[in-house]
Amino acid sequence: MQVIVVGGFLGSGKTTTIINMGKYLAEKGKKVAIIVNEIGEVGIDGDVIKKFGFDTKEITNGCICCSLKVGLRVTVTYLANEYKPDILMIEPTGIAFPNIIKKEIELMNLGEQVKIAPLVTLIDGSRFKYLMKEVKEFAMRQIIDAEILGINKIDLIEPIRIPILEASVQQLNPKSRVVLLSGKDTGESFENFMRLVLPDLEELSKEAPTEITEEIKPSKAAPSAPQETENSIEASKVGSYSVEFAVENGSLSTEVARELTTELMNTIKAKVLQLNPEFIGHIKLFLDNGSETVKQNITIYYEEPQEDVIKSKEGATPTLKILSAVSNVDEEAVKAAVNNSVHEVFERKQIKVNKIEHEHEHHEHEHHEHEHHEHEHHEKHKHGDQEEEISE
Repeated sequence: MQVIVVGGFLGSGKTTTIINMGKYLAEKGKKVAIIVNEIGEVGIDGDVIKKFGFDTKEITNGCICCSLKVGLRVTVTYLANEYKPDILMIEPTGIAFPNIIKKEIELMNLGEQVKIAPLVTLIDGSRFKYLMKEVKEFAMRQIIDAEILGINKIDLIEPIRIPILEASVQQLNPKSRVVLLSGKDTGESFENFMRLVLPDLEELSKEAPTEITEEIKPSKAAPSAPQETENSIEASKVGSYSVEFAVENGSLSTEVARELTTELMNTIKAKVLQLNPEFIGHIKLFLDNGSETVKQNITIYYEEPQEDVIKSKEGATPTLKILSAVSNVDEEAVKAAVNNSVHEVFERKQIKVNKIEHEHEHHEHEHHEHEHHEHEHHEKHKHGDQEEEISE
């Protein structure tokens, strides 16, 4: 089994790239599993990846590298033993240090049959100068740690600027391999990228299926996990908030859902602009009417909402999911902006929504004992001042 970590700041195009990677590998006859890490209680990107037919596990509550070592280990072990993929891809939240996650996988001692691919970090080339302005220190840490740097969204960059950007990124990390990517292009450049990530791809099918038999708990004799000198979420200076609402007014047409989502996104954006007129980050809305899901997102202050409509999973009920992460804004201010916007828009449209309370809210620096839901079994885990949940 090959493990690939694909990191990058919020809105760098990780989910689209991972879906493209998964499709490419599936066409090569490889079995693919994906672990998605989201901020907070509400998972969004895992839903998108599942709609493309990939086997996914979604870990919520912040950052794998600082709070979910037990959960990551359990999930990797479960997928390796039960699903037996050729390739396991991990998508960390955009405010994680991906190198810490890669090191954590290495320290699991999963056996010779588990190989770790070079660390991939994506950069949204269309927002590069804003990234360096708003979250420079944090973004630099992600870039410097990378082994493969993907300058993404090159379709949004003037062709004359691409070589300059490529040279600038290479200068920041001379040891990395720099590649140009676009979610809309899975041709020759994408294939070259895949060959860099998995140079021995053709050999994978000849290996025996991975079986991890060691006990799923840290051994006292095992090397300890790398200790971060700082919390990546705090280091990013990004205020984040995720929330889910049940929509109670029966079924909405897709057209009404699109109008609602656009109005809500514009309302949230207006409030966020008051908090930081030059914000960078990711605001994502999913409005599921039961048959189709309208997805909208914004990654920077000057951007208009980007929209996709995808088929809902069977038996879906009308729900609204929001994930917001904004640079240099306090978390409570982001939370107020989102909740006030939902209240204003849906009250104006006379549509009732109720917040879905999850079993626990994530509070940094507080001690928790909680249930860990793993494959319909319930086990108790205590591990410091964090909490975890794995959602099927």
